[in-house]
Parts: sequence; structure tokens; C-alpha cells
Amino acid sequence: MAITIGLPAESKDRERRVALTPSAAHTAIERGHAVRVESGAGDGAGFSDADYKTAGADVLTDVAEVWGADLVVNVKEPQHSEFPYFRSDLTLFAYLHLAAEPELTAALLESGIRAYAFETLTDRHGLPLLAPMSEIAGRAAAIVGASSLSSANGGSGTLMGGAAGVPPAKVVVLGMGVAGRMAARGAKGLDAHVTGVDVDLQRLYEHHLAGTLDATQVSEPALVGEHVREADLVIGAALVPGARAPMVVSEEQVASMRPGSVVVDLAIDQGGCIATARPTSLSEPTYIEHGVLHYCVTNVPGQFPRTASKALSAAVTPKLLRLADDLVSGKAGTDDESPVLAGARNVDGGALVHPAVQAAFPEERHA
Repeated sequence: MAITIGLPAESKDRERRVALTPSAAHTAIERGHAVRVESGAGDGAGFSDADYKTAGADVLTDVAEVWGADLVVNVKEPQHSEFPYFRSDLTLFAYLHLAAEPELTAALLESGIRAYAFETLTDRHGLPLLAPMSEIAGRAAAIVGASSLSSANGGSGTLMGGAAGVPPAKVVVLGMGVAGRMAARGAKGLDAHVTGVDVDLQRLYEHHLAGTLDATQVSEPALVGEHVREADLVIGAALVPGARAPMVVSEEQVASMRPGSVVVDLAIDQGGCIATARPTSLSEPTYIEHGVLHYCVTNVPGQFPRTASKALSAAVTPKLLRLADDLVSGKAGTDDESPVLAGARNVDGGALVHPAVQAAFPEERHA
């Protein structure tokens, strides 16, 4: 017995990633499953309809047929226009970030759909489906931050590496997980002075020994505020899997920054870890508040779709195939579900099933 796997085109603003490359689709087809791809789904990442047809997939122009599959895999969370495709016998696998998405959460619950989230799937190494996009987002944050500091883009006109006789820019990175670590490396590579902030003292100790940061700071509000006040660039990357991001920087602390300073909040898809952050899009990525330029795009890796799609597909495909196996065997959503999918199931049969998401919506039905 096999199932059908649907791969719709992404509908989020300027989102050009695709969850499965043609080679990944071919792997699923070799396992006996049918793959339906919406026409144009891979174009932005450099994969044509012909590539998917060669892989053996059915390329369809009717998006309803694609969403009519047994299992739909997407990159970003479904948009409002896609809510009508939800149904009780559908399984969804994508980045969901439900703690910051009450309307999506309500739609999933109402439909009875079974929804698995990339960002909460865990293994002994951490968050294997979040890590590749966190790496790309972190690398991008240093680039975006450096560019935003340019006076042409509304920043203070500060060069990250400074110049002879001129100190470098001061960068503060909040949260030294994958995204924060890559952001710090990028800023350090541009010769900025980089301070890493984290609640985990052991993690800071490791960075201190490795010399990957100029300074480290345990996350205590008053001490963080001192660093933020002096910073040219603050990069937010604090994470609690499945939950709303912890608030690390207050509005008062942002207001204390120099005019033309920059905030890049990578945690915005989980609600943001900086009080003045609100979601922006790739079409309109920035705004100014308290004289500080804010970049709070919720799909930062989407502007590097070829690299990001290959990295994401490689990570997702083994988990997707295991989920497909569980659907075939009837183990999906039961106590016998594969441990490879641990932590991924967020919504099932009209109830919230992930503890962190349940905590974010205590008034909703819990399993």
C-alpha cells in the first residue's frame, strides 16, 4: 500500500523555497508512493516542472488536487488562502510556528487535520529540521545587519569592521544556538566586535575557550541592557522549541540605542525576542521604531532558495518517508509512531498534542 504526497507551491510573500527537490521526490516514488507537484513549485529554487516529471512526479496545475493528497509537505506555514484545503483525513508536514500563529492554530483545530511541525521534531542532536534553516538565517543575519547599517539603507553609516583609528561596530547576539552561532561567526568575519548572550553558561564557556566571540554575557536583564545600549547591531536568536520566544530585550532597552542602530530578530517566527519586533516580509523587510532600524522578516532563508531548498530537502526527506510509512501502517498519531518523528506532531484530531504549543494556547482543547 502506498500514499500520495502533495508538494504545493509556497504562497508566503516572496517565499521561493521548495520542501522536496526532484531527487527527493524520486526517492519517495521509488518507495512506492505517488508524488503530486504543483506546477512552478520548484521554479524559484532552480527546479523546473520537467525536472519533477523526469523524477516520476505528477505535475499538476490544479492546487486543489495537490492538497488532495494524503500527506502534504510544505516549507512555510499555510497561508489564509490555503485554510480551505484542510480536512480531517489530511496529514501536513511543514514549519508551523503555532505559538505565534493563533489563526492558523484555530484553523488546524477546527479541521481535524493531523499536523507535524519541522521546528519541533527532536533527536539526540537537537532540532534536525530546524538546524539547516537556522544556519542559513544566521549567516544571512550578519549580511543583512551589515547592509542595514549603511546610511543608504537607513542605518547609522557604521562599517562593521571599522577602519584604521576607528573602532569596529559592536554586535550583540542574543542566543548562541545554531542561528546565533552562525550570526556571530558572520559578524566576526566582518571584523566586528561581537558579544554573545545566552542563558546557558556552559555554552558561553565553550565559545569563550574557542575564541569565537570577543566577549560573552550570561542573559540577565540589566546586563543585557548595558550591551544593547552600546550596540550598533543586535541580532535576536533566542529559542524555546515550540513555545513563544523568550523576551530578552525590552522596549526601553531598544529606545536606549543610538539612532541608526539596527535590530535583526531571527526569532520573530516564534513571536520575537525583542519587544519592539513585529513580523515583516521580504517585500517590506524593515521599519524604524525609537530611531532604530528593525529587520524582522519571518522567512529569512527564503531569499536564498536554491541553497536553502537543497539543505532542507536533505534533512526532511528521511523523516517524510518515515511519516509516510507510519501512515501506511496506521501507526501515525499512535503510541507506536516512529521515534524518528519525536516531538513533531503538534495538532491531531482537533486537539493540541505538543506540550509547548498547549502551554501557548491553554484555552484550546488538549489531547
